[in-house]
Amino acid sequence: MSTPTPTDNIAWSDPARRQAFEGWLASIAPAHALQPTSLRAASSDASFRRYLRVDGAGGSFIVMDAPPPLEDVRPFVHVAGLLHAAGLSAPRVLEQDVPHGFLLLTDLGSHLYLAVLHDAVARDDEAQRNALMRDATRALVRLQTQVDARTLPPYDDALLRRELALFPDWCLTRECGASWSPDEQQQWQDACDLLVRSALAQPTVAVHRDYMPRNLMLLDGDANPGILDFQDAVRGPISYDLACLLRDAFISWDEELEIDWAVRYWEAARRAALPLPDDFGEFWRQVEWMGLQRHLKVLGIFCRLKHRDAKPSYSADLPRFFNYAHKVAARYNALRPLSRLLEPLMGAQRVEGFY
Repeated sequence: MSTPTPTDNIAWSDPARRQAFEGWLASIAPAHALQPTSLRAASSDASFRRYLRVDGAGGSFIVMDAPPPLEDVRPFVHVAGLLHAAGLSAPRVLEQDVPHGFLLLTDLGSHLYLAVLHDAVARDDEAQRNALMRDATRALVRLQTQVDARTLPPYDDALLRRELALFPDWCLTRECGASWSPDEQQQWQDACDLLVRSALAQPTVAVHRDYMPRNLMLLDGDANPGILDFQDAVRGPISYDLACLLRDAFISWDEELEIDWAVRYWEAARRAALPLPDDFGEFWRQVEWMGLQRHLKVLGIFCRLKHRDAKPSYSADLPRFFNYAHKVAARYNALRPLSRLLEPLMGAQRVEGFY
């Protein structure tokens, strides 16, 4: 009969990796008074990373398990340092085993913005909803003014186009079983050119790249919000993170609210000397077009998660993203051909109740 180990209640597909983890955890446990037998699942995400929680001195800690070569923890460690240097709330990296992809992090708790916002909506608590979103936009201005973006990879033409290519590859072809004629392919290419030019014409700042309520934590006082999942940060368009926040993967808002929060951000960002347009209408167009690029990418990613990675739950939110994308494409004359490309693909997935 084998002796129980602290990871018996954690699933491992690779026995060698499990052994490496147990050895690493034992080596760092004394420094933080960790209780290995308290190890339990905390969360996972759309990548190959997963997070575990373990009790220790004064509370709990988070362990990131990011198996190489599928994941690289070095960008997470680097960006965590940038966020802390800027005075933002993010997990601190306490211990690291980079070759194996193990990190010990401070624990920001379990109160995700997404759950708290859903609860505030259910209770019709406008005060809490607005307070949370204003804290998030305040932190975004600090991120854009205080985080040194020079050491981040560029959100360049090649990356923007690789992301857009996910839509025809995975949503059009794999999910919808459709194809485009040569004329339709040219219309798609023309739309991509417009979106990429708009993105590249904007001032560049540090971009979280997934700045949405699922990656923000409710913290106390001025520390709010805690920021998670920042390892893919880049140096890119200033409108990107606001588009993420306002038109989210898992919760939607009336456009009046989106514009109200966007105006408040725009005013605060201009006071902080960020180089935004003098005309809010032009800035809002930038936000919408940047959001459209992101939403087309996400449609492709969610379909890839379903068909390649056996994670079908994300496809439940495809209607939300079709609505986001179609609404913006239909609003601007230059993008109307794109809206017509989207319409046959939406079908029963076009759920107006998302707005």
